[in-house]
Amino acid sequence: MLEVKNLTRRFGEHIAVDDVSFDVADGRLTGFVGGNGAGKTTTMRMIMGVLAIHGGEVRWDGRPITTADRQSFGYMPEERGLYPKQPVLDQLVYLGRLHGQSAPAARAAATELLERFGLADRAKDKVESLSLGNQQRVQIAAAVIADPVALVLDEPFSGLDPLAVDSMADLLREYARRGVPVLFSSHQLDLVERLCDALVILSGGHVVASGTADELRRSGRVRHRLVAGDDVGWVRDVPGLTVVDVDGPTALVELHDEATGTRLLTEALRRGSVREFAEVVPTVSEIYREVTA
Repeated sequence: MLEVKNLTRRFGEHIAVDDVSFDVADGRLTGFVGGNGAGKTTTMRMIMGVLAIHGGEVRWDGRPITTADRQSFGYMPEERGLYPKQPVLDQLVYLGRLHGQSAPAARAAATELLERFGLADRAKDKVESLSLGNQQRVQIAAAVIADPVALVLDEPFSGLDPLAVDSMADLLREYARRGVPVLFSSHQLDLVERLCDALVILSGGHVVASGTADELRRSGRVRHRLVAGDDVGWVRDVPGLTVVDVDGPTALVELHDEATGTRLLTEALRRGSVREFAEVVPTVSEIYREVTA
């Protein structure tokens, strides 16, 4: 397990990361989300030892993390670290050998990854000749080429087309099934909600929410939708609820207690037909907007 304990980082007088704590469990995909400047990249850089830690610690396998531990991680930085004038295959082999692989093993792994990402025919091309999306694919391959024991990926889906996103998601799931803890940041909340086992939401350098997608959805304000046969403006006069919106025969309300729901439904049936009365569970995107507002 990768554990982040009370991490703090300052830049001058600005506290970019303030007492941040969360775990990335073995075999779980953890999404790290937040707006620009929330502290995601700074936190990841501290995890990887790229930035000094001003407070707190990072733990791996129940003990303080070491340089040797970090060398066995797969890391994808926000600012891509590829050599633009080096051929794609040669670069991946070189990076694999830096991680301790033999030349044949690195070449075999690189070739397999390039085939997987549809880049086998570009293996001899220089990185600078590739599109930004294909450069992103190569950067992902570089992060996983040495069979890492953990993955820390900063915006790995940025710039990828839908097919590449699916391929990348499948790759991350494979690593998770092997028991590898995976932490990745993304602004694509629908993708994070679909893919991740757990989420950590950062705002202003603080963790403002964390848990599984279902836990986060259930932590928000639960609302109910009423759809009747006629106008439901009368719900505004029902005690024990907050009206969020009324639009003709449809009302969205927050119930103060369960008894109010029964009272509301009874009144709606008394007035005519009821086509729907159901709980509306918020999406992760709605929870995100709520906790970061």
